[in-house]
Amino acid sequence: MMKRFYTMVSAKKIDEGYALELDGKSVNTPSGQVIVAPTKVLMDAVIAEWAAQEDKVKPETMPLTQILTTAIDKKRDRQVITESLMRYLNTDLVCYWAKEPEEIAAKQKEVWGGWCKWFETHFEVSLYTTKKIDAIEQDEETHKRVWNYIEALDDYYFTILHIVTSLGGSLVLGLAFTEGDISPDQLMEASYLEELHRGEIYNEALHGVSPEEEKEREHFKRDAHAARQFIDLANEY
Repeated sequence: MMKRFYTMVSAKKIDEGYALELDGKSVNTPSGQVIVAPTKVLMDAVIAEWAAQEDKVKPETMPLTQILTTAIDKKRDRQVITESLMRYLNTDLVCYWAKEPEEIAAKQKEVWGGWCKWFETHFEVSLYTTKKIDAIEQDEETHKRVWNYIEALDDYYFTILHIVTSLGGSLVLGLAFTEGDISPDQLMEASYLEELHRGEIYNEALHGVSPEEEKEREHFKRDAHAARQFIDLANEY
């Protein structure tokens, strides 16, 4: 957190898009790259985040700025990040189902099974699932098709895929999010399936959750909705 040091927030049209300026000076990412948005509506939203800061600049209240700077700075790390994303495929959340309790198992089959079917339809390959603790190894063709898909993403979609996959612990859910086929609320439901189910049993709606759990879920919701907003604004001309 730092003290607000600027008065005016604006943008300058350049060849690459719209560059963020504070008091007429360009703003750089941590790696020294100029912060540039591909569309005016996205930059307008970024400007709104900076303009809303008061005495202190609070990065956690500027999710779109954080995503944009991440997208710019991570361009040089795509190979390494892609490799880290691919490691999720054999350990994906939605591929490991419980045997019991019966209610959880049924919910996983309904929700996680649905997203496994989505993957199979989209990539035209089947996913292995298990109810054992032993690690699965998905087919080589499955890895190849997902790798090719990720390689074809532009830097903005790639960044969103990385953020959402890390957020939910599932590359399958991240891919569905990138395609626009899963909403932030559905992502929350799938990622917190067991916790939300237990919450229904213990009537969390009435009694509430622990402060730590509530804070974690709020951060998840904020980041998921910011990721969806970022993609929408990055594509709106």
